[in-house]
Amino acid sequence: TVDTSIESKMADINTKQIMQRSAKIAAGAVVCVESEIRGDVTIGPRTVVHPKARILADAGPIIIGEGNLIEEQALIRNAFPENMTPDSEGVEPKTMTIGTNNVFEVGCKSQALKIGDNNVIESKAEVGRNVILTSGCIIGACCQVNTCELIPENTVIYGSGCMRRVQTERPQPQTLQLDFLMKILPNYHHLKKTVKGNATPAKN
Repeated sequence: TVDTSIESKMADINTKQIMQRSAKIAAGAVVCVESEIRGDVTIGPRTVVHPKARILADAGPIIIGEGNLIEEQALIRNAFPENMTPDSEGVEPKTMTIGTNNVFEVGCKSQALKIGDNNVIESKAEVGRNVILTSGCIIGACCQVNTCELIPENTVIYGSGCMRRVQTERPQPQTLQLDFLMKILPNYHHLKKTVKGNATPAKN
């Protein structure tokens, strides 16, 4: 039984490696090995992906831009529409695009196919597949947005009733935090290889 369990573990590891080969990670990005990346995923420079974050390109490619912060247990998934499976006829892959300087906090779930720049999806918040996040929006902790709509710029959704208001300025980019993480994470975690085979973060 020991041998079979070792074999199954090795098979799991091989499967994961095959799945993760299609991920394209730009030089300067910091992507921890303990994160799960599945399918056709492109990660831009200066984007940080924490351990245990999950990026799943099940129904089509995922393109993540520059300077995004994806924290532990965050789930970004390009999922199939409800009532559809990979075997359904006429299912064309749709690309999920995520812009620059977005923050996906601990335990959030995002299936939005279009996310602009400078948005924050806070801890345990959920954003559905038919939502378009423009720029400068904040989805508050534990809020669920599963509507079919375009969220206007600088919208804040907050509270147990998912109330809305518009703020005058968009959230500040997490530049200092990204710089800190890019220096610290490589000291404590193995990193996935970048496109150029250079896993070291950019120097000052």
